[in-house]
Amino acid sequence: MPVPGITVDTILRDHEDLQLNLITGEAGLSNRINNAEINRPGLSLTGFFDFFANDRIQILGKGEWAYLNSLSEDKLHEITEKFFEFHLNCIIYTHGNEPQIPFVERAKTKGIPLFKTEIATHRFITLISQILDRALAPRTMRHGVLIEVFGIGTLLTGRSGVGKSETALELIERGHRLVADDMVEIRRLSESYLIGSCSDLLRHHMEIRGLGILNIKDLFGVGSVRDHKLIELIINLKEWEEQTSGEYERTGIEQSMEEILGVSVPYIEIPVKPGRNIPIIVETAAMNQRLRKMGKNSAKEFSNKLNTYIQQNSIETNPAKD
Repeated sequence: MPVPGITVDTILRDHEDLQLNLITGEAGLSNRINNAEINRPGLSLTGFFDFFANDRIQILGKGEWAYLNSLSEDKLHEITEKFFEFHLNCIIYTHGNEPQIPFVERAKTKGIPLFKTEIATHRFITLISQILDRALAPRTMRHGVLIEVFGIGTLLTGRSGVGKSETALELIERGHRLVADDMVEIRRLSESYLIGSCSDLLRHHMEIRGLGILNIKDLFGVGSVRDHKLIELIINLKEWEEQTSGEYERTGIEQSMEEILGVSVPYIEIPVKPGRNIPIIVETAAMNQRLRKMGKNSAKEFSNKLNTYIQQNSIETNPAKD
């Protein structure tokens, strides 16, 4: 799946904590950023442009600013011309430093947004890296319901009409929290973490057949919803099939996994039929997953006890002969 981009204007508009002040380059606010890495172009400003990472946001800290100020007027113009020969998405000066006049003039001519911020370089890089990591993370969409159950982000999947939303509604009534209903947006923030969320349009809403669209936040209060959650468990609800009932998991010794965006997530399949209390089974599955994360596997412990019992009973039944 292609990595989505983010425009310079989005960063400027939606993240006031970055304290960005646009100096010039308004024409380039629609420039797209497709790389979550940032670049401090100190080496390039000395004239070495091999391997110049021009597709990244360019951050000029105290060192780069002081170096440019130390250059003669002719050298500064020479470096400026070479620097702006590359396609740049935006340039940011930190520590509140004023950009050099040649940089301002070329940025205006080329339509490259030029900012300054009062924030120190290290702190600013930390803040903007977090924003870019979230915005540019690989993502996909999954049909299902994401709900936080006892702190475990639980993704309920299954065919349409199997009862995912109804199960989630019962869980919400029992004090758990809704993240997304119907379509869950999943982002991979690292090699082992998936974050699930909902679109702005559908956030806090749920569809229940026979009732229609419900606003869960208004019905159950602000404590019944959250905007995003780490996905730690997938539960697939499947209609009970008598002919395959013997194939359903009976011991739980081995943990099944499902892969999403290259990340393996614990997976459970729960057969659904009249008389089964699915919400309480989901709660129990979430609590059991918490135990597994703590290194405690009830099924394996029982299996070990059973094996020990069988061995001891075998010895007592068939004592060794002298």
